[in-house]
Amino acid sequence: MKKLEKKLFFTTKDAEEVGISRRILSYYVKTGVIERIGQGVYRGAKLSEIHDEKWFELATTAKRMNGAICLLSALIYYELSDDFMDEYWIAISHKHSKIDIPNTRTIRMRNFEIGIQEIEMSGLTVKIFDKERTIIDAFRLLDIETAIKALKIYMSGKNQKPNIKKLSKYAKELRQDISKYLLPFTI
Repeated sequence: MKKLEKKLFFTTKDAEEVGISRRILSYYVKTGVIERIGQGVYRGAKLSEIHDEKWFELATTAKRMNGAICLLSALIYYELSDDFMDEYWIAISHKHSKIDIPNTRTIRMRNFEIGIQEIEMSGLTVKIFDKERTIIDAFRLLDIETAIKALKIYMSGKNQKPNIKKLSKYAKELRQDISKYLLPFTI
């Protein structure tokens, strides 16, 4: 159990692989050694004080679903939106079946591999779409006001120099014409 207590995230299956039954897991939850953070997902109780809960819950949700953080959740993470994250937006491959997790919006995508990167979030390695893919997806799948606002913040170069070439490449691959929105920034 000592090995699992120190993990930021482990599943019932992980526990069973080291010889801990579901009944013993329940006992450890009741005694406060570990805490249940979702259906079949646990962490050491002492670790809850160490990490930023806002990002930890998002990261564990993405890991549980074997998906990538996308759209509004990614925009908020990259500080390209000042919206409030009342649910987690997670993309999964169209080949995977949808998993229902409370407060999570699942988006099945055929072009899942475009713009995927792995980052460290609250001690976990998670998949997230890069900024450019996130902006193109905002134009494709969110309202136009949110997409334009994200593009303006991105093009301001506040956090990093904008990569117009990459943005245009993704727009072409994802069949989303954003040229009329990019034009004012390239003049």
